[in-house]
Amino acid sequence: MPAWGFTIRACVGKFAATLLGLSLCLAAALLLIPCGLAKEGMDRNARFDIIRGLLREVAVTKVPLPRGKRGVHVDGAGKFDPSDDQKEVRLNGMAMKAGGLAEITAIHFKEKSLVIEVNGGGKSGRKWYQHIEIDMGGTVGPVDQQQDVNEEFGSSVTVDFGRPLPDMTVPEVKKVLSNVLDFERHAPTVLYSPNLPPQIKQAIKDHKVIVGMDHDAVLSAKGTPDRRVREVRDGSEQEDWIYGTPPHVLIVTFDGDQVVGVKQY
Repeated sequence: MPAWGFTIRACVGKFAATLLGLSLCLAAALLLIPCGLAKEGMDRNARFDIIRGLLREVAVTKVPLPRGKRGVHVDGAGKFDPSDDQKEVRLNGMAMKAGGLAEITAIHFKEKSLVIEVNGGGKSGRKWYQHIEIDMGGTVGPVDQQQDVNEEFGSSVTVDFGRPLPDMTVPEVKKVLSNVLDFERHAPTVLYSPNLPPQIKQAIKDHKVIVGMDHDAVLSAKGTPDRRVREVRDGSEQEDWIYGTPPHVLIVTFDGDQVVGVKQY
């Protein structure tokens, strides 16, 4: 046999050995993944579950939340430093006082931290419930283009894990946030406003809306509306909060911060 024949056979043998080695390495890697050596970081499905479970959830602030982009920070175990929060409030002012309603309006997944924006986040300088109008048909647009004189600010809570984001469930995230945000208070206005009139307290407990309530009380009783519409009526700008879809619709009309009309269809 010619000498080049042996050379070809030798090269084929080496290639087969290399291919076999690569296959064994790949098989070993696949076997190791279930043992905890998988890629670090929060699973994609876990992120979707957190977004679905927390976005638009309403909680009650347990501590004052500062203005600005930094907001409040807690560690992966939920440990919160009050002195750090007080420093931010002194530097940037208070966005929300303790006992206020905080709606989660955005969730950001960083490499080693989870950022929860509430009431529009630290960049917001308008009333958080005036930011958008959500139409029943899915159209999203601005509610009010004018700056409100009585500005209200949003804030944020950052969970610093100090390592790649671990897989977490919605209850686990709520537990980590529990020193700052209270998700267990289903009627926060009742619990944190002892001077609230008895009839409004009872309406909130019964999940009803009555004339004289403010925005916080309505949110406590009915949650976030499906749609908001603002228009001028008799020279006064009013806002309707609409719950449900035809034929069962509840329309709550605000003049300023007070309910002036309730219609149930």
